[in-house]
Amino acid sequence: MFAATLLCQVLLATAAFAIPTSKERFAQRAARRAAGLAHQSQPKALSEGIHQADNLITNTSHVEYSSNWAGAVLIASTATYKSVTGTFTVPTPKEPSGGSGTHSASAWVGIDGDTCGNAILQTGVDFTVSGSSVSYDAWYEWYPDYAYDFSGISFSAGDSVTVTVTATSKTGGSVTIKNNTKGKTVSHTFSGQPALCEYNAEWIVEDFESGGSLVPFANFGTVTFTGASAGLVSGGTAGPSGSTLIDIEQNNKVLTSVSTGSSSVTVSYTG
Repeated sequence: MFAATLLCQVLLATAAFAIPTSKERFAQRAARRAAGLAHQSQPKALSEGIHQADNLITNTSHVEYSSNWAGAVLIASTATYKSVTGTFTVPTPKEPSGGSGTHSASAWVGIDGDTCGNAILQTGVDFTVSGSSVSYDAWYEWYPDYAYDFSGISFSAGDSVTVTVTATSKTGGSVTIKNNTKGKTVSHTFSGQPALCEYNAEWIVEDFESGGSLVPFANFGTVTFTGASAGLVSGGTAGPSGSTLIDIEQNNKVLTSVSTGSSSVTVSYTG
């Protein structure tokens, strides 16, 4: 009995050494990005600023304020959404007025992260400006793990990009990014992940985290997701019209403006 227990402990210890920890995966990803920023998305965080307080008092319909998300979210109370897609034009990020150094933002589509924060299936493109240098990174993430960079795809300002996430089950699925302009597609498949709720479908521009805090937020101009739709578990699709709108508020200042159409979500930087 003792020998069997000891053998089990040895096997578990060996497995623990063989599987990289989240910190090790994060370090590997950060090394791959070299001089860039290590991205981790987070669930939507409600703003604690004056505009969020005003919104709670007036009970304005379908509008919320967040410190990290801007965009549109479809919300259900049962498992409803199994895929999300949208196409946008890659912007040219700029330093905000009075800003200097490195600033970033990220455009993505995803499932969950609003009313369900257990897991998020998402993929998108980061845009970063540092002085006169602009860079772009494509990534995928199944939160709470960190994001990972795609290789073999590049972007330029003005490129048309389609981003899609698909949950084949609550613990598995796939993500795809297609640069329509350059004719290049990359994808990744997940399995055995923390379970999604499939309550939320979203089209988001995010101020993501790096090193445990929000990165300085870039002036991204305007990102418009066209062909925006969410696949339903029951069959058919839903558009973003009537979804909850979210604007980023930081330091008591609203930095974005969001609007939706029947198949579009427009997020503009207002500074």
